[in-house]
Amino acid sequence: MELVNLKNSGDTASFAEAVKRGLGKNQGLYFPATIPTLGDVDELLDKPFVERSIAILRSIIGDELGDGLLEEIVQQAFTFPAPVETVTDRIYTLELFHGPTLAFKDFGGRFMAQCLSRISAGEPVTILTATSGDTGAAVARAFHGIENINVVILFPKGKISPLQEKLFSTLGDNVHTVAVEGDFDICQSLVKTAFDDPDVREGLHLNSANSINISRLLAQVCYYFEAVSQIPAEKREQLVVSVPSGNFGNLTAGMIAKAMGLPIKRFIAATNLNDTVPRYLKTGEWEPNATVATMSNAMDVSQPNNWPRIEALIEQGYIDKSCLRGESVDEEYTQLAMRQLAHHGYTSEPHAAIAFRAVSHDLNEGEYGLFLGTAHPAKFRETVENVLGQPLSLPKPLQEVAGKESLAVTLPADYQALKAHMMELLK
Repeated sequence: MELVNLKNSGDTASFAEAVKRGLGKNQGLYFPATIPTLGDVDELLDKPFVERSIAILRSIIGDELGDGLLEEIVQQAFTFPAPVETVTDRIYTLELFHGPTLAFKDFGGRFMAQCLSRISAGEPVTILTATSGDTGAAVARAFHGIENINVVILFPKGKISPLQEKLFSTLGDNVHTVAVEGDFDICQSLVKTAFDDPDVREGLHLNSANSINISRLLAQVCYYFEAVSQIPAEKREQLVVSVPSGNFGNLTAGMIAKAMGLPIKRFIAATNLNDTVPRYLKTGEWEPNATVATMSNAMDVSQPNNWPRIEALIEQGYIDKSCLRGESVDEEYTQLAMRQLAHHGYTSEPHAAIAFRAVSHDLNEGEYGLFLGTAHPAKFRETVENVLGQPLSLPKPLQEVAGKESLAVTLPADYQALKAHMMELLK
């Protein structure tokens, strides 16, 4: 498999090299030089999830992970289901929160951890990543206890739910957490600066586990096939998929799946008030505003890192731009959507509710909608209870951390402070 840096076409990498580097030169994203078209997709959709995922990833990665290694990685990473539930007669939801940290990022996080632990062959690695919510927990849990790999997670102080924070800030050992006095975009900026600093990048053997890492992105392609496999065959050609979007890795993965031949008619990029992409799709002007804090905090991103990959899919002819629409949903309509879902007998949290709102108002006659449920409602317990006016029980993973003390260190939004902290912590 050859991957090309979207900012520097001369910077290429194999899958293993791209997984180890995370980012390319000039903070460029790695992207497949070619995206394969699958043969008999219907036959593939009839296979079990793990077996199908191995076939999909093999077609993209090739024989680079030979001798049964890819099979072993997938089998150890994808140990939980991704069920599709019926919400209305025309709308379904894909539940991606049945993994150990109750969020869709368990798929990418666990796949990356399994890949990197084998590819690095015992060499020391420092995972540096920023999170607006669920990435932190998925990455921390996936890498916790893996020898020779340290994890440093930055998150915006006070801007993620307490239970989200507890899932990754209470682990300790090789997992180190930093509460940054700023928003998520600042956290991302600090990560990028660290990758541009040779003292840190080379001295600590930096890698990133954000959705910018190609291994996480490719893992996410697999659950779109799993979703469509559960949709009645006669409805698949008219399927509209609504993706709650923050950093846009999830949507990128879905569009790669479509490029490979998965029968998805079109996509909706569903955002909260941080609406850079919906405005861009309407006006053609890329004009990020200051990030706004919302109840769907994992999507509080005004400069999504993965957007260049979507642009590449369109510019290289894999995806027609007409199959992507953007929809911004404000706080009032987010709450309304949560209540509407409850009326249908389905309890949801703000991110999925935004995707539901977007698709329920954008279906044409004869179309069917699928929105992604990216996190368990209990991860946003306070918000869900306040909006719906009813108590919500905690699943076991949250019960286990609810009473624990956060081990996070608070730092100002200053790169030198972060660098000093990391060099002292990991020397």
